[in-house]
Amino acid sequence: MSDPLRSIDRRFPGVPTLEGAGVRLRRSFSNNEVPLFDPFLLLDRFGSANPEEYLAGFPWHPHRGIETVTYVLDGRVAHGDTLGNSGVIGPGDVQWMNSGSGIVHQEMPQRSANPYLAGFQLWVNLPAAEKMSVPAYRGLSAPELPVVPTDAGGSVKVVAGIYGGVEGPVRGIPVDPTYFDVRLAPGERFDWSPHAGYTAFAHGIDGAGGFAGPDAGSVAPGETVLLGPGGGVRATAGPDGWRFLLVSGRPLHEPVAWYGPIVMNTREQLAEAARELRSGDFVKHRRPVVEE
Repeated sequence: MSDPLRSIDRRFPGVPTLEGAGVRLRRSFSNNEVPLFDPFLLLDRFGSANPEEYLAGFPWHPHRGIETVTYVLDGRVAHGDTLGNSGVIGPGDVQWMNSGSGIVHQEMPQRSANPYLAGFQLWVNLPAAEKMSVPAYRGLSAPELPVVPTDAGGSVKVVAGIYGGVEGPVRGIPVDPTYFDVRLAPGERFDWSPHAGYTAFAHGIDGAGGFAGPDAGSVAPGETVLLGPGGGVRATAGPDGWRFLLVSGRPLHEPVAWYGPIVMNTREQLAEAARELRSGDFVKHRRPVVEE
């Protein structure tokens, strides 16, 4: 007998938060939810039509022990890092960065004719054996991300993982993630099967819909839902259609020691990172490393 479909286990409406130099965003989950979302650590949604709420951006700051995934829906974000990478992330683009042993970077939203900026940043934990690895960077423009049509008029943008026999360009990540941007037509049903035992969650972007199971209530825009254990995932769009992120990954089941932008396994490792930041020894690698 096959496992039952995954249903909504927990709902997270998100909390308004100020980050960087004063960027207003909505935080769906963070360190208070460890280990519910293991291996995922944080999901922020940024979005505003008021440049004063985002132009201060995220000036130079360090990361260690995690991967950061920035997905821009609208607007443009300039970035640079100590590996020598720099550029601008535009609508539909993804930056998947492995901070590894330590990187310092900045992300600065740009003013443009369209004042609206919107997107997401997801933090993905690295296993203990990879936390001091060489940092690496993947920059993916919108045309590089395959979009697979569904049978009823919707589509699935595949950043990582496989849908309809199409594999996303982000591969070789330790936690084997799936990252989909799903668009469903009104009333359309979507079926997908994550790996057994993997964590899975969804975030409503536009419209509304629900997942099969005891809690089949509608998922509102801006709401994140953690899907419980089971087999496949079945989503059904409401009368106005539905767009949502669907994310899954292999849990690490490792201790988490977290302070600001640094996530390690022990408090001693955090203290060492703090000492290295003060002494100037935090960044171990400065040559450009770009993963294909």
